Amino acid sequence: MARVSATSRPVAGEAGPTGCRPNVVVVLADDMGWGDLGCYGATKIPTPAMDRLAAEGVRATDCHSASAVCTPSRYALLTGRYAWRGPLKRGVLWGHSPAIIEADRPTLASVLHEAGYATGAFGKWHLGLGWHFRDDRVLDAFEPGTPLVAMAEVDDGSNVDYAAGFAGGPTTLGFERFFGMTGSLDMPPYCFLDQDHTLGIPDRPKARYLPAQGQGLQVADWDEEAVDARFIEEACSWIRGQAAADRPFFCYVALSAPHQPCVPPNFARGSSKAGARGDMVCVVDWAVEKVVKLLDELDLAAETLVIVTSDNGARMAEVDGGTHGHRANGDWRGQKADIWEGGHREPFVARWPGRIPPGSVTDEMFGLVDMMATIVTATSVEVPLRAAEDSVNMLGVLTGGLGRSRGRPLVHHSFDGTFSIRDNCWKLVMGSGSGGFSKPFGRHCDDIFVEGQLYNLSEDPAETRNVWSEQPEVVDRLYAELKALARGPASGLSFDVVRVGGGTVRLPSGLVTRVGQCGSSSTLRGRPTE
Repeated sequence: MARVSATSRPVAGEAGPTGCRPNVVVVLADDMGWGDLGCYGATKIPTPAMDRLAAEGVRATDCHSASAVCTPSRYALLTGRYAWRGPLKRGVLWGHSPAIIEADRPTLASVLHEAGYATGAFGKWHLGLGWHFRDDRVLDAFEPGTPLVAMAEVDDGSNVDYAAGFAGGPTTLGFERFFGMTGSLDMPPYCFLDQDHTLGIPDRPKARYLPAQGQGLQVADWDEEAVDARFIEEACSWIRGQAAADRPFFCYVALSAPHQPCVPPNFARGSSKAGARGDMVCVVDWAVEKVVKLLDELDLAAETLVIVTSDNGARMAEVDGGTHGHRANGDWRGQKADIWEGGHREPFVARWPGRIPPGSVTDEMFGLVDMMATIVTATSVEVPLRAAEDSVNMLGVLTGGLGRSRGRPLVHHSFDGTFSIRDNCWKLVMGSGSGGFSKPFGRHCDDIFVEGQLYNLSEDPAETRNVWSEQPEVVDRLYAELKALARGPASGLSFDVVRVGGGTVRLPSGLVTRVGQCGSSSTLRGRPTE
């Protein structure tokens, strides 16, 4: 287990009840959009279990993943820090990519385990693993030049010694129990993972390729339709064991649904009016219902904080013939991978009887990066010093108590590494397009291309009116705040975007952040002169 420093830092906001040790269950869907739930306005997909949680707890309207794609979003949730502080600056990991969380990095699981909690992870990991290759290599994500995203050379698995297991996985990062899979259902290896080994050996080419699946090896009995049901079976069995042992527990359930390929099992097929993808959202709801019913059965509901959310927005590709008139991301602009709201604004419901008032709705801005500070505070545990530096305790937002404002800006990130910062109503995008899957894709703002986007979300929530050139003072202020948060160009943010007078000036990275006549701050105005 990763060790946690005994020295801890206080967390801003409402404190947890002294001595309180609630169980915590986090259900993380894969590509479930803001508009996929009935309690967020969906009419074509029935989600009674998640709607019930919202009615018995709180529903958030302004919750965000740290990135618009899978890997960096999950990194932020479990570590309380933005993924671009580590080795991954853009994109997502592949099935055989190396582990991007250091073994000694405090995680939500390791902090709770150190405090006496049982910890279990079930489902999609997608944070890299230390696979053993047949030439005796184990890729190190922190070694310069190690490939993280472009893994075509090794990702079919032919060079992997599956019998040797893997390092750097959940069991080295605070989870006592892990049962899951390496990444998404479209990534090899096509098998389950049990603790630090594959369950069986992927030793044969995949028998049938579904849409978007990559070439690779599978175990003999691999069945995509049964994956989420198996995750829930394992999670529920583990919860029963902790209840019998009278141990407080943290259960992290990361489902594969509704990520493509959309292959709903028989019990969910046709359960929505939004095609196969809509049926997969119903699988998420079924999973939530199974877990909540078990907590009721074990008489644990009153002492368990349950959170249901998603890692990023929905992808709007026509995976099964169209959207069927369903707006998976609600009225927000964009989709999965985009820097626009549809890429990272998430559904979020939480229930904690006696602590979260039933039927609550919060419009306060917060992020999944805040879950580490929030959850450890709810359990009366403290965040270790020098850990989770981007995580803010938002317990007051969930409970309606003190500390109901985040108090600092929130950073967003897109598939191609475009940065955005949100401070109250203002949202600054350091690029000219989506940075993801939607057109126009655009390009990053830097010292050559000084063009970005600025939106007032209070007046223009659909991000239709870019006021970048009309509000240079706001652009300048938010850019300065973003640089202060990023702390240096190693983050992937350009620190050389500076305009003085009518021309563009490039300054040594990190040396100057405020330039202008008479000590005034520099402003970004339109395109640079040639």
